[in-house]
Amino acid sequence: MERAVLLLLLVSGSLCNGNYSHLGTGTSLAVCQPDTCALLSEVAAMREKMAATTQTQSRLEQTLSTMMQKMATVEANMQSYRSQVEELSMVNQAQEEQLKALKDITSANTTKMAFTAALGSSIGPFQQSTPVKYQSVLSNIGSGYNPSTGIFTARVRGMYYFRFTMYNNNAGQPNSVVALMMNSQRLVHTWDTAGSDNHDSASNAAVVQLEPGDSMFVQLEETRVLYDDAFNYNTFSGFLLFTL
Repeated sequence: MERAVLLLLLVSGSLCNGNYSHLGTGTSLAVCQPDTCALLSEVAAMREKMAATTQTQSRLEQTLSTMMQKMATVEANMQSYRSQVEELSMVNQAQEEQLKALKDITSANTTKMAFTAALGSSIGPFQQSTPVKYQSVLSNIGSGYNPSTGIFTARVRGMYYFRFTMYNNNAGQPNSVVALMMNSQRLVHTWDTAGSDNHDSASNAAVVQLEPGDSMFVQLEETRVLYDDAFNYNTFSGFLLFTL
């Protein structure tokens, strides 16, 4: 195509410069010259358009190549992201399994609550009603009972059973009054403040519904006393019957 265009340009140059001897005697130059020049001009314009089209095509090819490279990079990144998502999904699944196991362990621990504690030594009298701190802990499953305060704290909602014993005195006038407390509410009492007999014991119990955080304790009323020694006459016990 380029050779044909060059040939036409050479002929055009020859015709447009007035060299018409090759056309023969009697040829009408007025007729041949304008048509040939116009044709050659059109061919030259087509050649320029083809060159411009070639350049445009080259730019498009370069742009396409760049886009393909970017797409390849994006695809590689997507593959990397997929791998990361899969890894995170596996990690998340493992963490969920661990959390479930911890919940099961926690649930098992909180639904098993039972304790018994003994006083171990005499206390009172006090100027105000005071929680009895049973220091000798015989059992404390679930760690609901705190010997530092004498208070049991519920960890789950449920029905609980509590029982306490009271030993008043070894000699002299009996003077013992204690109450089983739920938070600030008195539930049941034991009482011995009259008579001249010694070595008296009493006990009481209650089944109560508790919410998480509710407290249970035995309270020695003001100006009253409890006698105890290493034989642990005064005790406080409780356990969870069932959850609600």
